[in-house]
Amino acid sequence: MTGWGAFVATFSCVAATRLNRVAVLVLEGAKPLDVGIPAQVFTTRASMPYEVKVCGARPGLVTGGDGLSYHVADGLDALEWADIAFIPGYRRPDQEDPPREVVRALRGAHERGTRLAAISTGAFALAATGLLDGRRATTHWHYTRQLASKYPHVRVDENVLFVDEGSVLTSAGAASGIDLCLHILRGDMGVAASNHAARRLVAAPYRSGGQAQYVPRSVPEPLGERFAATREWALHRLGKPLTLEILARHARVSPRTFSRRFVEDTGYTPMQWVMRARIDVARELLERSERSVEQIAADVGLGTGANLRLHFRQILGTTPTEYRHTFAE
Repeated sequence: MTGWGAFVATFSCVAATRLNRVAVLVLEGAKPLDVGIPAQVFTTRASMPYEVKVCGARPGLVTGGDGLSYHVADGLDALEWADIAFIPGYRRPDQEDPPREVVRALRGAHERGTRLAAISTGAFALAATGLLDGRRATTHWHYTRQLASKYPHVRVDENVLFVDEGSVLTSAGAASGIDLCLHILRGDMGVAASNHAARRLVAAPYRSGGQAQYVPRSVPEPLGERFAATREWALHRLGKPLTLEILARHARVSPRTFSRRFVEDTGYTPMQWVMRARIDVARELLERSERSVEQIAADVGLGTGANLRLHFRQILGTTPTEYRHTFAE
């Protein structure tokens, strides 16, 4: 069996032995999109060895935001069960603290090894545990100053989409919750699974956590769509030479303008972005093909296996061979 069929078969076997456990904690005033994103991304299916429980401070009805309410089947014991727990955003986080039993349960889950991931204003509930003290974190741009004021020991970064601090993760608004979920999925199961999930969601397969949030600006940015077209064009010719001058020429702006605006749009310089795109393609080829490291290096425009190994380790902290051993079909 080859291709995606083999991928599904492999993870069907994984699912039969031990599903990764995901809890989604619904607090009073929970935002519907924030709740729905992790619940949908990680919902159990053949290609996704995850099991999801939606829980609250206690089982029963939870009043949400935007006129919606949630009937949750599980209480805080779901956090003890989970491998990773998501904390969706909720209304008035700067004015209302989460219940003490929720804070205790989150701390206890973290002590037992559960990863905690906050979406949007869910960062306030995570900060209330003290687990963000001394760490970088983010939240929706509208609330970054309030988060920094209420929890001064948290190093709030208002210019990123998400922050991964290992056992605690935070993200900006609802859409960046998708980016965070795909980032987690990429780390758990590899780039092929993450790309498949992104296609199913009709979402961008990879946006850097360091990309700037889309905060309101007083001056419109008419070049945004043009740069998106250039990025798409570059993705289809990663095996060919790509320089700053070539990319700027395609975008029909000067290299200086292109470089400056590209960093604003993506969080990376153009050549950093190209390198990471090449490494992502290499990752998928390592997972889903039997091509040698040398062949893959040529396929993605890195020339030699030594060059691929160098950049692979710099970006991912591992070797192509070790990566293939971990994620290959």
